[in-house]
Amino acid sequence: MSVELRRNGLHLTGTPLSLDAKRKSPLSFVSHGHSDHIARHESTIATAATLRFMAHRLGPVASALSVPFRRPFELGPLLLELLPAGHILGSAQLRVTRADGKRIVYTGDLNTAPSLTAEATEVATCDTLVIESTFGHPRYRFPPRPEVLGQVETWLRAQLNRGVTPVLLGYPLGKSQEAMKQLAGRGFQLVAHPSIFDVAELYAELGVPIENLRRYDGRVEPGEVLFFPPHLARGGALAPHWPRATAVLTGWAMDPGGARRYGADVAFPLSDHADFPSLMRYVKDTGARDVITCHGFAEELAQALRDAGTDARPLGKPQQMTLF
Repeated sequence: MSVELRRNGLHLTGTPLSLDAKRKSPLSFVSHGHSDHIARHESTIATAATLRFMAHRLGPVASALSVPFRRPFELGPLLLELLPAGHILGSAQLRVTRADGKRIVYTGDLNTAPSLTAEATEVATCDTLVIESTFGHPRYRFPPRPEVLGQVETWLRAQLNRGVTPVLLGYPLGKSQEAMKQLAGRGFQLVAHPSIFDVAELYAELGVPIENLRRYDGRVEPGEVLFFPPHLARGGALAPHWPRATAVLTGWAMDPGGARRYGADVAFPLSDHADFPSLMRYVKDTGARDVITCHGFAEELAQALRDAGTDARPLGKPQQMTLF
């Protein structure tokens, strides 16, 4: 068995299975519900939460196989199993086992930090590991999440105390729900743009309610914190709220000019991806003898793994690589 990078994404050679295919495919495993990982496939393998998020964005999902975590099932001669990836609610890794016991794992987007809104990551032991490398450069070393949340809380209270409307920019699915859950637990009153609020309602349906939250209707009451999607914040939608201060929650806050990139006043490194040390540690914990890095800083992560004694290579231009 081998893995190929095709025009629509990764594919397991010799099988009907694609991995997070970006275009319609006969059969695709979908690791999570973010828009850059989903498409209207003929058949889809995913967790129930991921399928719910897909339906929210795309409409009814045809021929969907809803798979619980840690419940192996057969696909021809292969044994497939989904394990939590910790990225957002329902995000999953896929482990494929051949008849001879050889195992390959595809992580999808991975986060190993503790979360209030996503299932805790499980180490997927394997022989070959295909791992996402979004923050696979050594410069991405995130502070501990409690420390970052403490900084966000301090900043929010400072804005509220001086009568300024605080606005937090976060992606509508995953990042915002995690931050809102954390801040609601710290006593903040929250108001969310409809695109964020609607997903929060889905989280509640799936067993993860978010307290102290109401839907944004154009008003922000005194003492409330407004959550807003970054792509809508630049178009004048926030103009009625003045004075205001804006912060963005993103792993790219580690880069110089991270706040300016989003048109924000400040940036906090709150990410739903694993940072460089976490990726390195995860690879070691899986026991994989063969590692393929993909997306983001794939070349840099592969080089760091080779320097540490692991056989690793990036998956770049369309090619085929033998896994076993």
